[in-house]
Amino acid sequence: MYKQFFTLSLVASSILGQASSAFAQANVTENVQNDAVAAQEIEKIVVTGDFRQTTLDQLSTSATILGQERLRSRQPSHIDSVLNSIPNVNFAAGASRGRFIQIRGIGERSQFAEPINPSVSFITDEFDFSGLAAAGIIFDTKQLEVYRGPQATLYGTGALAGAVKLSSNDVGSSAPDYVEARVGNKDSYRVEAATGDDINANWGYRVALVHNRSDGFVENTFLNRDDTNNIDETAMRVAVEGNVDKNTTLALAYRWYDIDNGYDAFSLDNDNRTLSDEPGFDEHQTHAVSARSTTATRAGDLIVIATHASHNIAYGYDEDWTFTGFHPFGYTSFDAYFRDVDTQTGEVRFVSSEDAALFNGKINWTVGAFYKGTEEKLLRQYTYLSGDYASEFAPTTTALYLRTETHLQDDLTLIAGVRAENYDFEFADNRGLTRSNDTNMVGGKVALQYTRGDHFYYGSISRGFKGPGFNPDNRVNEDQRFFDEEYNWNYEVGVKGPLLVSNLTARAAIFYMDRTDTQVSDFDVITREDGTAGFVDIIDNADLGTNKGAELELSWLASDVWQISASAGYLSATFEGYTLADGTVVDEQRQAQAPKWTGNLYSEYALTDAITWRVDIDYKDEYRFSDGHDVTAPSTTLVNSEIVFVNGNWQTSVWVQNAFDREYYTRGFGGFSNDPRDEYAFEEPYYQLGNGRQFGVTAKYEF
Repeated sequence: MYKQFFTLSLVASSILGQASSAFAQANVTENVQNDAVAAQEIEKIVVTGDFRQTTLDQLSTSATILGQERLRSRQPSHIDSVLNSIPNVNFAAGASRGRFIQIRGIGERSQFAEPINPSVSFITDEFDFSGLAAAGIIFDTKQLEVYRGPQATLYGTGALAGAVKLSSNDVGSSAPDYVEARVGNKDSYRVEAATGDDINANWGYRVALVHNRSDGFVENTFLNRDDTNNIDETAMRVAVEGNVDKNTTLALAYRWYDIDNGYDAFSLDNDNRTLSDEPGFDEHQTHAVSARSTTATRAGDLIVIATHASHNIAYGYDEDWTFTGFHPFGYTSFDAYFRDVDTQTGEVRFVSSEDAALFNGKINWTVGAFYKGTEEKLLRQYTYLSGDYASEFAPTTTALYLRTETHLQDDLTLIAGVRAENYDFEFADNRGLTRSNDTNMVGGKVALQYTRGDHFYYGSISRGFKGPGFNPDNRVNEDQRFFDEEYNWNYEVGVKGPLLVSNLTARAAIFYMDRTDTQVSDFDVITREDGTAGFVDIIDNADLGTNKGAELELSWLASDVWQISASAGYLSATFEGYTLADGTVVDEQRQAQAPKWTGNLYSEYALTDAITWRVDIDYKDEYRFSDGHDVTAPSTTLVNSEIVFVNGNWQTSVWVQNAFDREYYTRGFGGFSNDPRDEYAFEEPYYQLGNGRQFGVTAKYEF
C-alpha cells in the first residue's frame, strides 16, 4: 500500500509540476523575475563556521548548509537523522546513535578502549564536542553546516576530514517562541519548546528544552521486551546576550544533556530479535558553559571565547549477545566502559576592520591563539579481565593561526591561512603503563577566488593534520603500541552560481586528497583459554591513502509552487602499504565507510497556500564496514515524505520515514562466529540494522 501510494504520489507530483510549468509560461516574464530573486535568496545563506561573516556562495570550500525548514522536513532528533542527505558524508553506529562521522571516507567508526583524536570536528555553537557526537541532538537549531575537506586553519587537529557545526537560534526577540510535539509508532514521542525575548534595551535571553523517547526497533525475545534498544534523551539550552558597553557584547550559554539510551543491537540471525540477558546501555550526561565577548575597535573585533564541559559517559553491551546457558562451557560476557571527560577551551581572535586592512585596504587579516585541555578518566569492567581496568588520558592542544584575504583585483581574491599546533598527551593506567608524546604540526590553506557575474570560482590547496596516538590494550604488541600523526593534502576546484537559467543554482567541486601515514582502524581476533573469540581494537599507519571525487548540489525553483533540490557525491578512496593484524599484506584496498556514490533528491510542492507536500530520497552505494574485514553494507535507497498543513500559528505534518521499510545497516562485523548452533564453524557477517518504517504526526505552535 505504501509503495503504491508513494509511486502514485511521485507521478502526481510530476503531472502537477508540468501543469504548473504550462501555467507559468503564460506569465513567463513575471515568474522568471520572481524566480531569479528567490534563487538569489536561496544562495544568501550566512555561514557561522568561518572567521568572518560570509555567505555560502562566497565560501572557497565544498559545504552544505541545511536551514530550519529543510531540517524539519526530516523530523530530526539527532544529526544522524540528516547526514544521509549530504554528499560524501557517512556515519557509523555501534551505539544507540550514529555518532561516528566520516567525510570523504575519513573518520572514526567506534570507540572502545583507545582514546580518540577525531578526524571530524563536531561543533555546537561555541562548544567543541569533537568525538562526543552523542550530544548531536537537534533542537532549537537555526542551521546545520557541513564542511568537506581539511579545515586546519579553523579547527586544527580535529578537522582532518572536515567539520560539522550546529548553530542555535538567535538570542532575544528575533527568533520565534514555539511549542512542538511529535508522536509516532514504536511508542515514540518528542516534545520541544523554546522562548526568548529582550530583557531590556541591551540584553536578551533564550531558553530551549527537548525530550525525545522511543522504544526502538529491537525485540528482546529472551526478556520479552521491546525497549532494550530504546532512545531516552533530554537536552536544554539557556543563553543570554547583550551589550556590556557601547563597544563590547557578551554572550553566555549553558547546555545540559541527559542521554539514557539502551544498546541491544546485534542478533545471531540479523533480524532485530535479540537474546541478551544483559542488554547494554549508551548513556551521556553533560554540563557545559561558554562565554564569548566581542569588543569593537577601530582596528577590528577582538573576540575572546572560553568554554568548559563535563561529560559522564557510560557504554556497555552484552558481548555474547545471548543468555547464560545458550553458549556451551558457560560462556557469557559483558563489556562496559565508563568515562569522565572534562574539557576546557580558550581562544583569542582578532579580526581586522576595513581601517586596519593592510596595503591600502587590500589585505584583511585574522590572527588568533587557541587552547584546549582535556582530562579523560576511563574505567573498563569486562568479564575477561582479571580486574577493572582504569586509565587517565590528558591531551593538550595549543595553536597559533593567521589568515589573510588579499584583494588582488575587484573580482580576484587570494586566501592564505596557516595554523601551527602543538599536540601533547600524558597517559597512565593501573597496569603500570605510562606514555607521553609531544608533537608539532602545521597545516593551512591557500585558495584563489574569482567572481564573474553571478558565478563564483575557486581553487584551493589545504593541508590537514591529525595527532599521533597509541593502543593501550595490554595485549597489544609493543611494536604496535604507537601510531604516528597523519597529514592530508587536499587539492580542490569548485564553482557556485546559476546553471543555464537563473532559477537553477549549482555548487560543484572536484577534489583530490593525498593522505600520508594514514591511520587505519583494525582489530585482532584472539582465542581465549575457553576457546571463545576475543577482539583487540588497534590503530596503525598505512603508507598512503588516496581519496578523490566530486560533489554536486542543485537547487531548482521549477515554478512558483515547486522547489527541487538534488545532490550527488562520488568518492574513490583507497589506502596502500599496510599489514593487517593477522599478517595479511594489503597492497591496495578500498577505505572503510567510503561509499562510491551518495545522493539525495528533495521535492517540496505547495499543493495549496496552506498545504505542502515534501519527498526526500537518500541513496548510498555499497561500502566496507572496516579495514580489517570484508563485510560490506549493500547499496540502499530510503524514501521519506511528509504533508504539512499550515493554519495561522499552527503547523501540522503527517510524515513517514523509510516509507518502503527497506532493510539497511549502520554497523557490521565479520571474520568470526558467535553462534554455537553451528558449533562456531562458519564465519558469519553480523549487522546492526537501521530503523524500519516509522510514521507519525508533528504539531507546532508559534506564539
